[in-house]
Amino acid sequence: MESNKEEKITSVSEENIYKLNGRVPLRKAIPFGLQHVLAMFVSNLAPVLIVCSAAVLRSNGAHLSSAEITQLLQCAMFVAGIGTCLQLYPIGVIGSGLPIIMGVSFTFLGSLLVIATNPDLGYEGMVGAVILGGIFEGFVGLSAKYWRKYLTPVVSACVVIAIGLSLLPVGMDSWGGGSGVKDFGSWYHLVVGAFTLIVCLVSREVLKGVYKNLNVLVGLVFGYALAIIFTVAGIAPMVDFSGIHKTIQEVGVFSIPKLVFLTSHKPVFNLGAFFTIAIVFLVSAAETTGATTAVCTGALGRDLKMKELRGSLAVDGFSSAISGCFGCLPLTSFSQNIGLVTMTQVINRFTILMGALILILASLFPPLGAFFNSLPQAVLGGCTVMMFGSIMYEGIKMLKECKFDDRTMIIVSLSFSIGVGLTQTSGNFFAAFPSAVGDVFNGNAVAGVFVVSLLLSLFLPKKTKVEQEK
Repeated sequence: MESNKEEKITSVSEENIYKLNGRVPLRKAIPFGLQHVLAMFVSNLAPVLIVCSAAVLRSNGAHLSSAEITQLLQCAMFVAGIGTCLQLYPIGVIGSGLPIIMGVSFTFLGSLLVIATNPDLGYEGMVGAVILGGIFEGFVGLSAKYWRKYLTPVVSACVVIAIGLSLLPVGMDSWGGGSGVKDFGSWYHLVVGAFTLIVCLVSREVLKGVYKNLNVLVGLVFGYALAIIFTVAGIAPMVDFSGIHKTIQEVGVFSIPKLVFLTSHKPVFNLGAFFTIAIVFLVSAAETTGATTAVCTGALGRDLKMKELRGSLAVDGFSSAISGCFGCLPLTSFSQNIGLVTMTQVINRFTILMGALILILASLFPPLGAFFNSLPQAVLGGCTVMMFGSIMYEGIKMLKECKFDDRTMIIVSLSFSIGVGLTQTSGNFFAAFPSAVGDVFNGNAVAGVFVVSLLLSLFLPKKTKVEQEK
């Protein structure tokens, strides 16, 4: 028997907004769908700006042009919309049929930066790794019933905490003005970043209900406005408006997202780059497992079904491969939208489909992407430091649900001391091993924490019931 939230609905009604199936009047479906877009819009584009601004081209060692980055922002909106549609309305076994929003993942930042800034691999090597890694995760997802029991709660908690920890330097680099810039740490970067962060915090307290989830967008708007004032007043050159005009000249007001195979930056498939990112796709699978479970328990009031987990992970992987085909970064389920669904209980698939269609329509207008490309790094830093910290907080909450005993203490302690410690050594800890091993673990705390916690969870003996009673 299906619950009231999941029963088949044929009539159009406003009450259907609190039910998984059924049609909702457009006058209500569009605003609620737009709300989901606003809650994830900045987070969906920020990883593209961070990685693609730092990436070098394997062909000539140069960086991507402003117009090319704008086109990638356009593609990020497009593939996020496509991935969300696949989650909402499955094709065969691919898709969960649950109210899950897909977007570009922050989880991959560390590994993608390692690949994209390596002159021997560059942006082209990164794209090839994303395509192969996405296909790999897709098949891992389809085989979920064989491995789900090994992904214990303590492993998932350690992974999420490690993700938050690994992203903290990225947020602070952006706050300082961007990695490698000449005026890094200048007072105006610090002031604008601090102002943006303060606005995010204040708006989170002032805004009520579901609008609390828009605090990042509010901070971004006010921080961007302050940066424009600094630029126009001649205080500091923080905003470059020329990119918007140049984009309209080079790309136009309307443009269809272009496959990377049709550009001059065709993907390069490198085995070492694939291994660097493959383990992060497993980490992403662990995250998506938690997010999909949260939707079922928090919004639908029931346990997650195996076919839903399998379909959700398949979309996570195969939509990432599709994203790579457009030259973009991997996708994953967005935690802020999961929180929005569970808090508002607005779970209607048709309503969230409106949000996905808004993303796809927005991707057809490159000036919108150029506008976001003009955002100063300090503004992004002020917004993202709170988001990155919240990821670590969610991991701590997950860890709180685990049983605190000697076994858990050993798993958590060794996972972080080894996984995070490897990223802070003075030299190459894995110098005696193939370079691919060092690429995976030396610069990526998430990979080390995941592997160590998984191995310890598998092989550390559990106490018997008699020992537990004593």
